Amino acid sequence: MPNTMETIYMILIASELTIGIWGNGFIVLVNCTGWFKRSIISLIDIILVPLAISRICLLCVISLDGYVMLLSPDTYDHGELMNILDVLWTFSNHSSVWFTSCLSIFYLLKIANISHPFFLWLKLKINRVILGILLASFLLSLSISVALNEDSWYNFKVNHEGNITLKFKVSKVSNAFKQIILNLGAIVPFILCLISFLLLLFSLFRHTKQMKFHVTGSRDASTEAHMRAIKTVMIFLLLFIMYYAVFLVMTSSYLIPQRKLLMMFGGIITVIFPSSHSFILIMGNSKLREAFLKVLRTVKGFHQKRKSFVL
Repeated sequence: MPNTMETIYMILIASELTIGIWGNGFIVLVNCTGWFKRSIISLIDIILVPLAISRICLLCVISLDGYVMLLSPDTYDHGELMNILDVLWTFSNHSSVWFTSCLSIFYLLKIANISHPFFLWLKLKINRVILGILLASFLLSLSISVALNEDSWYNFKVNHEGNITLKFKVSKVSNAFKQIILNLGAIVPFILCLISFLLLLFSLFRHTKQMKFHVTGSRDASTEAHMRAIKTVMIFLLLFIMYYAVFLVMTSSYLIPQRKLLMMFGGIITVIFPSSHSFILIMGNSKLREAFLKVLRTVKGFHQKRKSFVL
């Protein structure tokens, strides 16, 4: 039976999983409903839907990993299920990060005003550029996941007669090293997001400087668009840094005999990234924000009617 700490962990993970699936599922539902109603697909919708789906998969894999660790420790250390979870985590994690980098590039090309010829060419070809990056992101994530499932990773053997503890530790070091190497690829989309963020800041600075010559009572639409995009990308960068810092600590915990508490704490922190960022995306998108507020008003009205009926 789980102890008190493990019970709290499972409740927190289940709560974060529910919130994350609700937020990301809401993004998928609103966009897909809009597609069926209007038969029009915008570029931002094409980015947000696969991003939300990858986040849902990532949440499920992280949560399942935590439950297996507590409820079936032998399976967690030796079972084939963990090999499958490694592959699914790698695919959903890389897809999520790459799709987010596509979103930041979209914001940059759509909002920023930079006069460099190459940027203007990208801006002119924005549909092809973004769709190409999305397809390349999917194929790259799939390739990395397939590489993780190569038999050479799992057939690591100790070539001498050693005790079983040494063999187990060596295999765990190999697994940790494998995870770190294969996930270094996430640095590339992170750098792309960082570059997009800095260029958006540069564009906003130039735009603000130009607006000084046209004094208005409030911020113009371009400034507002810059601010929303910068906030969305900045929050992603901060969450991403926290997420991967915790991931590296969890990976190194393979060498710690009593690592369960660290893994539990790390699991709770890592789920925050795919769960919370969905709501940042909702509030940063006018269509999603309007639909979200409509749902809140409906729930509030239903609650008030139910309350008045009881009274």
